[in-house]
Amino acid sequence: MPEGTAHSTAHSTGAEHGPSTGTTDGTATGTAGGRGGGRGGGRAAGSATGTATRTGPAPAGAPAPAGAPAPAADPLPTAALTIGQVPEPAPAAAPRRARLAGRRATVDAVLRNSPLQPLFRLAATRRLAVLAYHGVDDPRVFALQMERLARVARPVPLAAVEEAVRTGRPLPPRSVLVTFDDGDRTVLTEGLPVLTRLGIPAAAFVVTDLIGGDQPFWWAEAAFLAAHGGTARSLAACPPGEAVRRMKTLPDGERRAALAELRDSARARAPRQEQLTPADLLTLARNGVAVGNHTAGHPCLDRCEGGTVRDEIRRAHDALTDWLGGEAPTAFAYPNGNVDPRAEAELLRLGYRTGFLFDHRHDRLLPPHPLRISRLRVNSTTGRDRFDTILSGLHPAVHHLRGGS
Repeated sequence: MPEGTAHSTAHSTGAEHGPSTGTTDGTATGTAGGRGGGRGGGRAAGSATGTATRTGPAPAGAPAPAGAPAPAADPLPTAALTIGQVPEPAPAAAPRRARLAGRRATVDAVLRNSPLQPLFRLAATRRLAVLAYHGVDDPRVFALQMERLARVARPVPLAAVEEAVRTGRPLPPRSVLVTFDDGDRTVLTEGLPVLTRLGIPAAAFVVTDLIGGDQPFWWAEAAFLAAHGGTARSLAACPPGEAVRRMKTLPDGERRAALAELRDSARARAPRQEQLTPADLLTLARNGVAVGNHTAGHPCLDRCEGGTVRDEIRRAHDALTDWLGGEAPTAFAYPNGNVDPRAEAELLRLGYRTGFLFDHRHDRLLPPHPLRISRLRVNSTTGRDRFDTILSGLHPAVHHLRGGS
């Protein structure tokens, strides 16, 4: 769940916010209470920091957004920022966290200035970069990221990716698709104004059971409850900071039972979190942000029974079709990035054209597996060096070389 230093209580903790439980830098793991459930689904649990810079003028053919202000050179901040959203550290832990952040910032700067970076940047022109965000916790940095993207890449809509898959014609060089998982409300309130101003299309994959309410994401709630004394039989001997990570490995029935036990035993109830409404989804769809399926309740599908897999996908599909005026969604993002063949079979039955992973990799300009398209983990606080090496593919290469998943 990727990102800054202090966040609202409603956004604290949770791994992808849902999806992945690994870090994106391969240097150290953080708490499972980050966004992503990667927000992993939502944001990826674990801490990682990074920074990104301009690499020069936009290549020939790259679109220049009308009216976009010309930012100063190297506008993105270089301060180290966590990719996993975590609670404020205890005073005793602050010095250690500061040292780790400084070390990661140094590594990021070394990577961006290494001789390998230009080679990876050149190779990236022939690959598809799908950026996987969750919420927009730092609107200023997110705006700088998108301005940079508009200068050096070719932002494309989800429809262009689906058209490439349908026709067998590759996307143009430097194609980048911006995506958001879970449906955090900041995508509408903070992200959409930036995307609209710059003319950058995007896609948002939403958890439909939460639409129109104030229930927090389950991983955020579980992390809060565990931190406030909540216990569960299946979490015995599990440190509070590892509760979400452990829950993602449980069979789905046990995960649900553990969440119920945490609610019964915790000293405090998790704060409410205002969610998107059906009207908000229409607003996104009508302003260049395609709305896709992220299941009804965001379970890890490979931990579910077959009937649950089908129900999670179909209930979300039917709800979105209704809310979007009869237009059925055609794109899906796997919660936590966990692929399951039963899910793929159901997506095919429902006519889905694309499915997205959370694996921190580039894909081809003509994705060979339309229901398993790779995405790059990033967040709205990623700084100059990290952002640049994520776009080039150098950071993902180092991450996987060091055993990251």
